[in-house]
Amino acid sequence: MVSLLKNNNRILIIRLSSLGDILLTTPLIRSIKKKFPQITVDFLLKKQYQDALKYNKYISNLYLFQIGKDEKQKLNTELRFNNYDIVIDLQNNLRSRKITRVLKRPIVKFNKHNINKFLLVQFKLNKLKSLPQIPVRYTQTIPNFSLDDEGLNLYIPENIKTKLTDDKKYIGFGSGSKHFTKMWPIDYYIQLGEELNNNGFEIVLFGGKSDKQICKQLKDNLPFAINLCNDNDLLQTAKDMKQCLVLVCNDSGLMHTACSVGVPVLTFFGSTVKEFGFAPYKNKNLILENNSLTCRPCSHIGRNKCPKKHFNCMIKLSPEFAFNKLHKLLNDK
Repeated sequence: MVSLLKNNNRILIIRLSSLGDILLTTPLIRSIKKKFPQITVDFLLKKQYQDALKYNKYISNLYLFQIGKDEKQKLNTELRFNNYDIVIDLQNNLRSRKITRVLKRPIVKFNKHNINKFLLVQFKLNKLKSLPQIPVRYTQTIPNFSLDDEGLNLYIPENIKTKLTDDKKYIGFGSGSKHFTKMWPIDYYIQLGEELNNNGFEIVLFGGKSDKQICKQLKDNLPFAINLCNDNDLLQTAKDMKQCLVLVCNDSGLMHTACSVGVPVLTFFGSTVKEFGFAPYKNKNLILENNSLTCRPCSHIGRNKCPKKHFNCMIKLSPEFAFNKLHKLLNDK
């Protein structure tokens, strides 16, 4: 029996950042509301990620975390007034703990397995192998509760229209990432784009503000590509992404965005590994990684350069190899 949650409860879920991590909370939100329809689910996240949950039909109130002192005080007052029955802290860091201390309500926290991540990165001692993916780990904060069989959700309002047509074979490229060691080389994306174009596919470039330079570089070298990189308009990106047969991408928020709208992904894992829990969740996918290296993983979030200076975790994943695997993904029923 589930004793922690029950109908008529009011709960607050905290996951402040980042895009992918927030999208990975959507199975938990949905499963709670499906099992307990009368529960009120509120959610707290950073303002810049609000579009990930803005139209989520399972959330009653979306609260936005902002840095300013006045904004924090106003937020704390409003959250305290709600008198939550339970607070689910899926961020579990210094910032989220400051919030929960102010609320003074019953709280459960996400187990981040920081020690085991450290052991895997530093000593290659893998105690994460038996752990499930992050959405399931989030759910384990609630004793005796389980998820439904569906994947991620991202709700897009009907007034947002795609910039693409229905009569083309689009393949999306999500070539950016916050960290260099999580990025498949740009030259490889260019070579793959040329090969796909020769085979009758249309290339679409996706990204946000931080990806504009790399998308411009791709567009300069692939003049036939459609550059839909924008100023972090997640909902427009997701709407256009739905027109694609597949998204070729790095281990990034765009990967989880594609999964949240049901677009298959071919994704490259370089310095990170699946054991950290961030593999595509319940979505058609193919992960390309170099399992012959003893230096992987060198980080659980990524680095700004390869510590071994060879970058073979990505360099050895050739465009030819990716093209052949992509062909298999496209034709795999």
